[in-house]
Amino acid sequence: MPLYETVLIARSEITQAQADAVADAATAQIEADGGSVKKREYWGLRGLAYRIKKNRKGHYILLGLDAPSPAVLEMERQLTLHEDVLRFMTIRIDEISEEPSVILSRKSDDRERGFRGPKPAGRFETGRKRGYDEREEFRARDEFRPGHDEFAVEEEDI
Repeated sequence: MPLYETVLIARSEITQAQADAVADAATAQIEADGGSVKKREYWGLRGLAYRIKKNRKGHYILLGLDAPSPAVLEMERQLTLHEDVLRFMTIRIDEISEEPSVILSRKSDDRERGFRGPKPAGRFETGRKRGYDEREEFRARDEFRPGHDEFAVEEEDI
């Protein structure tokens, strides 16, 4: 049987359990028509690139299918009728990989970030906050004011 991958986006107002129920309905439809689901991943509540039916976020679910073409068409028809499904896309693939998808592996990389370096210095060594007049520009300006010129020739030296 041919292999497919389907990504569906459910509305953000529903819970994760309800989004899983949508995926369960699609899985039940595929299995009733003689196919099977080889892979299932919940990618989480993610932001959409643009608003879809007044939604800015959606629950993303990936399904790896091993099913005949009529079963996939019937599943797509059922997803079209379901009011909680914003979008779905099914593509035919050569093989279903057993490793986690790129989305899940990238999400785990983000979680593993730890120490990001020292905090920028915003205070003096004494702990007192820097004031407005103590900015570097003002100190540089004050050093080169007339009357504070170290190379100025005074009348007594002549």
